[in-house]
Amino acid sequence: MTDYATNKPAPPSWDANAYHGRTLERGASRVLYWIVRAVLQPAFHVYFRLSRYGIAHVPKQGPVIFASNHRSFLDALVLGTLVRRPVYYVAKKEHFLHPVRGRVMSMLGAFPVDRGAGDTRAMDTARAILERGDCVCIFPEGTRTRPGPLGSAHRGVGRLALQTGAPVVPVAVIGTEAVRRGWWIRPHRVRIRCGAPQRFPVDQNPTPALAAAVTERIWSRVTLQWDWLGGAMPEREIVATPAGAHAA
Repeated sequence: MTDYATNKPAPPSWDANAYHGRTLERGASRVLYWIVRAVLQPAFHVYFRLSRYGIAHVPKQGPVIFASNHRSFLDALVLGTLVRRPVYYVAKKEHFLHPVRGRVMSMLGAFPVDRGAGDTRAMDTARAILERGDCVCIFPEGTRTRPGPLGSAHRGVGRLALQTGAPVVPVAVIGTEAVRRGWWIRPHRVRIRCGAPQRFPVDQNPTPALAAAVTERIWSRVTLQWDWLGGAMPEREIVATPAGAHAA
C-alpha cells in the first residue's frame, strides 16, 4: 500500500478501518481525554490568553456539529474546550500513518479522512457519532487556510446536518495561525466565538444542490463570527460610478 500524498510506502500498521472501528466501538479514552484537557485548558488560558465568546449557545447534551474555520493543528484542541465532554473530529489520514501518533489521536477522538477522495467512510463515522449523542467538529474548508480571509466550504457539512438533524454551531477561531514558528509554539492571543445553533429538516438523501445550499447557510454564520472577531475579509470588487450619476 502506498501513501499517494507523500509517494512513500505506508506503514504496514496503517488501517483506516481499524481507526474508524475503534472510534465507533470504544470512542475516545475518557481517562486520557480528561488528563490532556486538565493540562491543556489552563495552559491555553494562560499561554494563549484564550477567550471564548458565545459558549452559552452550545448545547450541553445531545448531538452537536461544530462547523469551524481551520487555521492550525491546534484548532481541534482549543475547540475541545467549548464543552465538558469529548469532541470527535476528522483529521487527514497522513496523521495516522505513524502508528503511535495515530493511536494517540484516535484515543483523543480523531478519526481519519482521505481528503479529496469523497471519503464516505469518514462521513458514516461522523453520522454514527452524532446518532449516539456525541459531538463532532467539522472543518468545512477541508484543509488549513492561512493567512488571510476564510476559504470556501465543501458541502459535506450540509449533508451531515441534513442526514442527522443535529444542531450546527457555527464557530470561528482566530489567532492559532500565528502560534507556530517551526517547532516553537509561541504565546499569542487566541479567540473563539460561537453563534446560535442552526437546525435543518432531516433528509436522509439530500441532493448535492440542497447540501450545498445548507452548507452556504452554515458558512455564512461562521463568517459572521469570523467578522465579529476582526478576521480578514475577502477583497470586494470596487465598481466605479460615472461622474454625475445618482442613486435611485
